[in-house]
Amino acid sequence: MATPKDFGFGTQIRKSPYFDATIRWGAKDFSVYNHMYIPRDFGDPQKNFWNLVNGVILCDVAVERQVEITGPDAAKFMQRLICRDLSKCAIGQCKYVLLTNAAGGILNDPIMLRLAENHFWISLADSDILLWAQGVAINSGLDVTICEPDASPLQLQGPKSGEVMQALFGESIVDLKYYWLREYELDGIPLIISRTGWSSELGYELYLRDGSKGDLLWEKIMAAGKPFGIKPGHTSTIRRIEGGMLSYHADMDINTNPYELGLDRLIDIDADFDFIGKAALQQIRHQGVSRKQVGLVISGPAIEGSNTSFWGLETDGQIVGKVTSAVYSPRLQKNIALAMVDVQCAALSTEFVVIKPGGNATATVVEKPFHDPKKKLTAT
Repeated sequence: MATPKDFGFGTQIRKSPYFDATIRWGAKDFSVYNHMYIPRDFGDPQKNFWNLVNGVILCDVAVERQVEITGPDAAKFMQRLICRDLSKCAIGQCKYVLLTNAAGGILNDPIMLRLAENHFWISLADSDILLWAQGVAINSGLDVTICEPDASPLQLQGPKSGEVMQALFGESIVDLKYYWLREYELDGIPLIISRTGWSSELGYELYLRDGSKGDLLWEKIMAAGKPFGIKPGHTSTIRRIEGGMLSYHADMDINTNPYELGLDRLIDIDADFDFIGKAALQQIRHQGVSRKQVGLVISGPAIEGSNTSFWGLETDGQIVGKVTSAVYSPRLQKNIALAMVDVQCAALSTEFVVIKPGGNATATVVEKPFHDPKKKLTAT
């Protein structure tokens, strides 16, 4: 196990309740997400991928900060923030949602958790939605309280994650359905557990509700998982691209609208409630989009790591788009990527030249997601 060290981002970058545990268990490098350290390196990323898809890994994702919205008007306020019909979300249910600005640009694509009639968490991708929500509330006329609660998630992901959860919580965990949550206590450790995760595999998220118990929770999970070959790990870029899962700031940002991503299923645009961005999105739907996200297979030798800049896509000497996320999949034995391209270039089998460091390559538009398109693994 590694010796704890100062990673040098300074006191303005927060450490999670699991930070010291991840160092002990081999975290070698970190990046910053939501103003916090997140482990990005436990060794070979392909080994991490195989640990995930064949076994079970534990990931510190406390950077998925929660925005908590409570109060008599919490449900009304949430409906103003999100594009999906909240009346279709039961207490104890989770939903993948979009938050848009007045122009229809995506501000975040979080998981929303409904803990009670007027008690919500928004489990964030990387952006300052706490500030956005508090700003929206000021002149809303609604009675809500908005804060960041003491809630820090871990992800337990992989086909053996269910066995580890049974070892920890008994048979009662077996009937927890995909995208539902339940409150638990593990030897005095208060938790919210959901059947969710950023892996495209069977998995759970354990939201610790007492940050002082982070080290204890990590070690309990690792001990329970030892018979099942559990490994410490990090969110897998390989697996998330295989599954077509989006990364905020990479595959979308404030200048991206849901129709460009094919996420119109997440917008109840004709429902009888209003939300921020509704008028703009109605106009976008009417006019159509000028670009569209596609999946690509890229030729050439295996990409080392993943792209750290956007790669241009060229056809007939013209730049017509960019690669947003690219990686080599050892399972598919292909370089796979997500890209944003001019809509007239989005048809299957369209070919491009990829302008990238180390030499250009060719790419072809293919169906996405690249693996398990019906999400059978996550909903098992």
